[in-house]
Amino acid sequence: MDWFNEIWNSLVFHFTNFAPVWGAPGKTAYLILIGLNIEISFMFAVAGIVFCKMLLPDKRTRILGIPNRIFFAFANSIFCVFVEFMLNSVGALTWDYSWWNMDMPILIVLFGYLHFFLVAFWVFDMESVSQKIRVTGIIYSVDTIAIVVFGLILGWL
Repeated sequence: MDWFNEIWNSLVFHFTNFAPVWGAPGKTAYLILIGLNIEISFMFAVAGIVFCKMLLPDKRTRILGIPNRIFFAFANSIFCVFVEFMLNSVGALTWDYSWWNMDMPILIVLFGYLHFFLVAFWVFDMESVSQKIRVTGIIYSVDTIAIVVFGLILGWL
C-alpha cells in the first residue's frame, strides 16, 4: 500500500513540476522514488507485520467503543505522523505544500497512513492464506502496472 502512495506522490511532482507532497532528501543507500528510499521501503515492510502483531486476537473487541482494528489504524497512523514530524524537523523528510505539514496533520493521517493500516489489518484478518495471497497480489499488480506505465513507458516517475 505504501508503494501506491509513493507512486501518486511522484506523479504530483511530475505534474506540478514544483515538488512532491513529501520528499526523501539526503543520504540514502538507494533512492527508489522521490519520496521513497530503500530504508523507508524496509520500514514499511516491517511496520505492517509489527503493527498487525499488536492487534487484539478478537477483531470484534472494542476500545473506547471503537472497533479495535479502526482504533489501532488511527493510533498507528498518528504515531507514524509523529515520527514524520521528527524527521521533517531535522530535514530528513520534506513537505512543500501548505496543506501537507505539521499544521495540517489530519491529511497526513488520512491519506498518508490510515489506508495502509486498514488494508494491512483487513488482509491480516482474512480467513485463508489464499485470500491473503489473492488480495496482496492484486495490490502488487496495481503498483507494478503503475510503475511500468508511469515509470518505464511514460518516464514520469
